[in-house]
Amino acid sequence: MFEARSGILEGAEACAYRDAMIPVTSSLSLSEDEIEERFVRSPGPGGQNVNKVATAVQLRFHVASSASLPSGARDRLLLLARGRITREGYLVIHAHTHRTRECNRREARKRLVHWIQRALEIPKRRIATRPTATSRRRRLDDKRARGLAKDRRRAVGVGD
Repeated sequence: MFEARSGILEGAEACAYRDAMIPVTSSLSLSEDEIEERFVRSPGPGGQNVNKVATAVQLRFHVASSASLPSGARDRLLLLARGRITREGYLVIHAHTHRTRECNRREARKRLVHWIQRALEIPKRRIATRPTATSRRRRLDDKRARGLAKDRRRAVGVGD
């Protein structure tokens, strides 16, 4: 069964909840079926609430098998989030900054959407350029001026 803020959903409500879509861009959405959410206890101080209630969210998204992502974005996401991706290909996001499950759940989904939006951005190709003659001359003049300043700081020898 699926748990919601007001309790447990059953029957048609559960199916509607499961089939909901997570909007990423105006043309791309993720299905609820593509993510796994696990509620665990939050780390750190917090007293009774943290020790008894599992409010932290561990969101898992299988990048390699996602039907929603274009292949280029999938490859970029694997590269961008390589420190958060398991050997099996799951992107794992932990959210435990808020006191409630719902807020942490929203936070985790927001982070997932942010990672995917970053992966959807196609990086601009760098066009190799050469420095201009003026910038080369200016660089050499600056190097010469620095060298002269260092020469003036040197101790004067007996033979000079």
